[in-house]
Amino acid sequence: MVALGSCSTNSNESRGESKAGIMVTDFGGRQLNFDKPAERIVCLIESALSGFFMLGAEGSIVGVSSNVYDDNIFQYYAGLDDRIKNKTLPAPGNWDFVSIENVVSLRPDLVIIWASQTESIKSIELKGIPVYAVMLKSTDDIYKEISDFGMLTGREPRADSLIRYTKAELRKIIDLQDSSLAKKQKVYFMWAQGPLETSGTNSTVNELINFAGAANACNFPDEHLIVNFERVIDWNPDVIVMWYDANKNPEDVKNFPGWSNLKAVKENSVYEFPSVFLADLWTLKFQYAVKLLAKWAYPEVFLNVDLVKERELMLQNLYGKTEGSKQ
Repeated sequence: MVALGSCSTNSNESRGESKAGIMVTDFGGRQLNFDKPAERIVCLIESALSGFFMLGAEGSIVGVSSNVYDDNIFQYYAGLDDRIKNKTLPAPGNWDFVSIENVVSLRPDLVIIWASQTESIKSIELKGIPVYAVMLKSTDDIYKEISDFGMLTGREPRADSLIRYTKAELRKIIDLQDSSLAKKQKVYFMWAQGPLETSGTNSTVNELINFAGAANACNFPDEHLIVNFERVIDWNPDVIVMWYDANKNPEDVKNFPGWSNLKAVKENSVYEFPSVFLADLWTLKFQYAVKLLAKWAYPEVFLNVDLVKERELMLQNLYGKTEGSKQ
């Protein structure tokens, strides 16, 4: 089992006292005002929870999304928090269902939830509990989220440091790109729900592909859509990248009927993102997804980029521990 260890090693910059009078505006335009940093937070979004650990604010978390206990990511959070490891940290809901009664019983002074969960938000607010609603559509939104969480927990300096670090890592990848390339590699992104489910140009996926110096094979604007196979044949991508899928791998994709004629399959350029925790597109860990995309699309240009080393350094900088660290 992978153990990341406690975030208690984060620098003292994350522990400074917040200024009196905290005010943030969430993604739904809701303004939140606090006299002091939040001390009891129920976070019903797994990716958002990751941000609180990066900030070193995990001690304020009293409830989490039930997705934290999913097999794919449980081992990582178990390495960050003994309460999760021992399954004693309550999980009153997720993106699909929320037990309002269980949320209220945790006596939170703040609840983090997806903005699309309007009925749950209304019910929680009727109980007099402040809600911060999240809607992530770009990397700028990811920066806003971690910045706001920094303010809400009194850890603004740590939030600023995390953002600067992530932007610097992206700049390294951009600076390595070969501007003399006459043709950008076309990347077809495949969601785990099915081989024909992808993301278009108005999406976080598209933004990350562009950061890697490549182009999205899908030229439709949709954030998430289903296309027909004839369209994929027409695009004939240079690279196929799969979202992590416990039920299939690149070899399965290569063996799909008709897919053997695609350039990416012929050239053995079909790849899969690792665990959702490591390449989460909705956290500051999106930087690792960009590095993977860049290396896969342009292996010669990024020959000296050691992806294992990059992953370890990222975990060290974001969480204070590496993947192989012991508790």
